[in-house]
Amino acid sequence: MSAVATRARIRSTLAEWGVTTDVVAQRRLPIYAEARSLVFAGLGPDGRDKFLAPRAARAWMAMREAAAADGIELLLLSAFRSYEFQTQLIRGKLAKGRSIDEILTVNAPPGCSEHHSGRAIDIGARDTAPLEEDFENTTAFAWLSEHAARFGFWLSYPRGNAEGYLYEPWHWCWQPPRDLNAR
Repeated sequence: MSAVATRARIRSTLAEWGVTTDVVAQRRLPIYAEARSLVFAGLGPDGRDKFLAPRAARAWMAMREAAAADGIELLLLSAFRSYEFQTQLIRGKLAKGRSIDEILTVNAPPGCSEHHSGRAIDIGARDTAPLEEDFENTTAFAWLSEHAARFGFWLSYPRGNAEGYLYEPWHWCWQPPRDLNAR
């Protein structure tokens, strides 16, 4: 889908929820194209296959293996999400009576989720509830904080992040290495 078509789709979906695209502009939310190529990245604790962009998947698997070698288990809770999946996720929360303003502090509007890129992952640990701030108190989070950058993963939404999302210690995104020779 082209950038123009993606923006039109975002406007239409947000309008359905009574939100203008000002929320995207004011929070300076980037627009992410859906990944075109995905590979299997592992099975989640929910029993569902998880997919990532090929280079992100290789980095994830290497990072997971390195953590395991250090006695740390990293659980892959979420990976690629399509625009439509993100829309349905938010619609489900609206149907449960949550306000759109509250939802958009936790979930990106469709088109604005790093998960669309196939490079974002949500990581969990067996000793804490999934997708909860308590994840920051696990040995898995401590290991990620020390080692994830070696594999190209960065914590996307620390406390006080510029995008206006709540703190998400479980959400990490792989960034392609920059060619330092290219100028």
